[in-house]
Amino acid sequence: MDEVNIVEYDPRWQILFAEEAAYIWQALGNNLVVEIEHIGSTAVPGMAAKPVVDIMVGVRSLVNAKSTIPALESLGYVYWRENPDPGRMFFVKGMPPYGKQRTHHVHIVEVNSEFWERRLFCDYLRRHPEEAKRYETLKRDLAATFQSDREAYTNGKNNYILAVMSKVRCQKMGKIP
Repeated sequence: MDEVNIVEYDPRWQILFAEEAAYIWQALGNNLVVEIEHIGSTAVPGMAAKPVVDIMVGVRSLVNAKSTIPALESLGYVYWRENPDPGRMFFVKGMPPYGKQRTHHVHIVEVNSEFWERRLFCDYLRRHPEEAKRYETLKRDLAATFQSDREAYTNGKNNYILAVMSKVRCQKMGKIP
């Protein structure tokens, strides 16, 4: 089973990200990769999360990034070929039957608004611990309700994320202190 499981914050997540980012950068190279970011709840110190390190790889061209599939597979990642989102490539490491449980997700996107939005969301949670706590509570509630349904769990976070991003945009425009 690939159940949704929220665990207490683990400071090793930062180290796991740094190590994996170095492997990915080495495998993909500077000609394609612009930036690699630690995203998701494991990137927010102190926040409980699913124990899966989310890595966002910003690339110059998603079309050219298709050539990287074998390189990431050699690092133990499985590419989701049926991904319905044409604006990203998604890879999973550790998921059964290739491992005991998911350990890493790699999201490859062109460096565009989505890249910066996901980064801004994490930055906001890092700077606003009270908001991070609200998000953690929501995730725990959703995990209890949708333990066997990752898609419903993920969809249940959408309205909250949109509301936070609205705050972020207002703050950037100087409308919120």
